[in-house]
Amino acid sequence: MMFNTGTSLLDAVVLAIVLKETDGTYGYKITQDVRSVLDVSESALYPVLRRLQTGGLLETYDKEFNGRNRRYYKITELGRTEVNSYRKDWTAYVEKINGILGAGR
Repeated sequence: MMFNTGTSLLDAVVLAIVLKETDGTYGYKITQDVRSVLDVSESALYPVLRRLQTGGLLETYDKEFNGRNRRYYKITELGRTEVNSYRKDWTAYVEKINGILGAGR
């Protein structure tokens, strides 16, 4: 069974993935990491990255790799604050759903 992955959940997962990489990470790796836990198309993730960048949650820089420029995404302080907020919301949400579904019974 697949659950709906709304915009907020996708934003939270992307930010959490980028947060793990101190020097940032590139778009293709982000999409692969997200797709390992959520059923989303690769084409859906690049607009998310742009939206998070426009919102000041991610910043970008380009770096040469094998003769080509690769765009890297790095989390900002605002992005770190947002991840912490998402974590609190997620914990509360999971507790509510577990209460209904009877997890652990």
